[in-house]
Parts: sequence; structure tokens; C-alpha cells
Amino acid sequence: SFYLRTSPRLLCAATQQKNTGQNLEEDQSQSQNEQKVEPSSAEKLLAEEKAKLEEQLKDVTDKYKRALADAENVRQRSQKLVEEAKLYGIQSFCKDLLEVADILEKATESVPKEEIKDDNPHLKSLYEGLVMTEMQIQKVFKKHGLMRLDPVGAKFDPYEHEALFHAPVEGQEPGTIALVSKIGYKLHGRTLRPALVGVVKDA
Repeated sequence: SFYLRTSPRLLCAATQQKNTGQNLEEDQSQSQNEQKVEPSSAEKLLAEEKAKLEEQLKDVTDKYKRALADAENVRQRSQKLVEEAKLYGIQSFCKDLLEVADILEKATESVPKEEIKDDNPHLKSLYEGLVMTEMQIQKVFKKHGLMRLDPVGAKFDPYEHEALFHAPVEGQEPGTIALVSKIGYKLHGRTLRPALVGVVKDA
């Protein structure tokens, strides 16, 4: 029979070559894994740059939102000032007209009612003219948001009334207004001139 006789030296060389090949494959595989796990320096730089840009974008976005909010607040304040100027721009003019209204009221009150008769046509015409003028000026006041404050019997309100005196009044609740010395006025809900009043106090 025929058989091959292998030399021990050849077997050793073959085994060594096989082991060397396996080691080479393992080294290559390990190197590839390390390359996958550890990013290159360029990738690190890109990641850092991306993080910086994202942080800058967030900062700019926050500043932009704050600027928008500030601009909206300024717009609302400006709009409110314009609206108040429209409503209360005539405040000084109204105060001057109140003096005219006071004079008209005193004039009509000073005319003796018993003298207003048909046999005294001049006085009657004068009185009726004063009353009509007073009514007309009150209509104009109302048209422009100016309202009378005649608070007899109402609770005293320091925002609308100015107390000239306090006195006990029988049959009236303390803290209420017993007498109005001078009519007050409000312009669009804001007190333009407080009513001058006498307030009831405990006996």
C-alpha cells in the first residue's frame, strides 16, 4: 500500500501559518471594532461644532422671543396711552366748563319759585332760558362721558366724595351722606371733581 509520510517540520510550519492567519484576522477585526467605537478626530470636531451651534441657536431664539414680548408690551402700553389721551384729553376743558355749570345751577336756584308767574313774563322767560341752558350743557357733558355725582343718601366713598364735616343726623345711618354742598363729576368713570359732602356720624 501507498501512503504519504508527512514531515514533522512541515506540520509545524503549517500550524504556525494557520495560527498567524487567525491572529491577523483577529487583529483586523479588533482594529475595525476600535474604529467603530472610537470616532475620528474630525467627527469629534464636527460634534463639538454642532453642539456649539445648537447652543447659539437656542440663545438667539430666546433673545428673539424676549424681544417680541418686549415689543408687544410697548405696543400695548402705547395703545393704552393713546386711548387714555382720547378719553381724558378734554379733562382740563371739562373742569373749566364745570364752573359754568355751577353758575347756571346757582342762578336757577336763586330765582324765587313763587315769582315765576305769567304776570311776570320777563322773569319767567329768563328762568326758563336758564333751565334750558343747564339741561343742554348736561346733555353735552353726558355725550362726552361727563356724569354728575349727587350722592345724597349714598355711602361715603373717599374716591368720589370729599367730606366737609361729620355730624349726627337723626334717622340716617352713620357713614351715609346727608348733604351735598357741591356737585361732583366723573369723566369716563374717573373722578374729575369729588362731590363736597356732609357725612352722618354716630350721635
